[in-house]
Amino acid sequence: MLCAALGASAPGAGAQPYDAQAVLKRAAEAMGANGLNTLRYAGSGSAWAFGQAYQPGGAWPRQNIHSYARLVDYAHAGYREDIVRSRAEPGGGGPLPLAGEQRVSQLLSGEHAWNQVGPAALPAPVALPARIHELWTTPHGVILAAMRHRAALRFTQENGRPVSVISFTAPGRYTATAYLNADHLVERVESRLPHPLLGEISSSITYAEYRDWDGVRFPARIAQRHEGQPVFELDVNEVKANVAAAVVAPDNVRGAVERIGVERAAPGVWYLTGGSHHSVAIEMKDHMIVVESPLYDARATLMLDAAGKLAGKPVRNVVNSHHHYDHAGGLRAAASIGATLHVHARARPFFARAMAVPARIAPDALAKSRRAVQLSGVGDRQVFDDGVRKVEVHAIAESTHASAFLMVYLPAEKLLIEADAYTPLAAGAPAPKPVNANHANLVANVERLGLAVERILPLHGRIVPYAELLRMVGTP
Repeated sequence: MLCAALGASAPGAGAQPYDAQAVLKRAAEAMGANGLNTLRYAGSGSAWAFGQAYQPGGAWPRQNIHSYARLVDYAHAGYREDIVRSRAEPGGGGPLPLAGEQRVSQLLSGEHAWNQVGPAALPAPVALPARIHELWTTPHGVILAAMRHRAALRFTQENGRPVSVISFTAPGRYTATAYLNADHLVERVESRLPHPLLGEISSSITYAEYRDWDGVRFPARIAQRHEGQPVFELDVNEVKANVAAAVVAPDNVRGAVERIGVERAAPGVWYLTGGSHHSVAIEMKDHMIVVESPLYDARATLMLDAAGKLAGKPVRNVVNSHHHYDHAGGLRAAASIGATLHVHARARPFFARAMAVPARIAPDALAKSRRAVQLSGVGDRQVFDDGVRKVEVHAIAESTHASAFLMVYLPAEKLLIEADAYTPLAAGAPAPKPVNANHANLVANVERLGLAVERILPLHGRIVPYAELLRMVGTP
């Protein structure tokens, strides 16, 4: 008997109410969620760099998670995540170094997301929707969130077992469906959340091998997938409830606002900074070309508006360096103003599929504009030449970072614009040993094409002379 197995009766069949809140209360009791303010869990496993595939639309590069700890602070709607990770595969993107380990700390508190790098708290507003989703799809978090959001209940069976299915929507944030077993433990959470490039994405998290950790039931195995592909697997070896800690955003994070810095690189060429990812605005005879519309709507909209005002000309063409989500996250905003998006030809089918997904949970600029997306594929070379200025777009061949990779060269100004192939180190820093493969590849491409580069406008970092890159690869 399904209802009896679940501990609740159908309407009119008994004294116990057949509703979502009753099931959620039983789940909270079974899992130890009542009175749970903070929870720390730790372990090791694997992750996949979501949005950083080598091939457009390909598998995410796998990472080794040597240690992982997450402190969840339900009282302040936040968490802190500390990770030690390294590459498990040589190719593909992401912020990891080509060799060695990397330590990262990612935090959320209410409406603020940031990363901790040493003593510095760096605002990360682009990560806010995903981190809110992560918080409230944890085993206890999804129960607490469902209690607040008028959840609906249905009963079903999976593999002959009774399952309670709890569904709810956090308006403008995500939709979620939690699957509870006969012991009222959360076994799976399926959800959808907004995404800057893809409009929306699906997420599925499975929780298995529950154990009692001093009165709190928590899974020993966690596995998560985005858009059907694995992104995270964790073997949990430590769980502590009500740890004496709170996750609170520092003042600089709470007061952070998006700003666009403008640096004149040459007559009619501006370096647009102010965040982790930069753009370049180039004045043509009757319009503007923008190289890179990264991150997310709020940043990209501000940047595109600033670019259009520099010379009082509309932005008609936007060149994308590559398909990685951080560098392409503002393309929907660019499409919303009618700009043609110039992407690598091999990435065009991927972008066409991505742009076709409607943003319904949190309608973005593209959804609100109702414009059709204009995509143009770039092969080995494309030239914009209106008689006033020449702008060359070249494919970067044989990179280990991305298979569909573009750079921009301004021959009159001898400027090279590139992303991720080379990010300058601090001034005076020693050259890496061994030589960074991406640096060497960029130099090889410049030489192959015979480009007379004098300065680089990297889309991370700062403007540097080309000689600085040559120093990094040991070329006099």
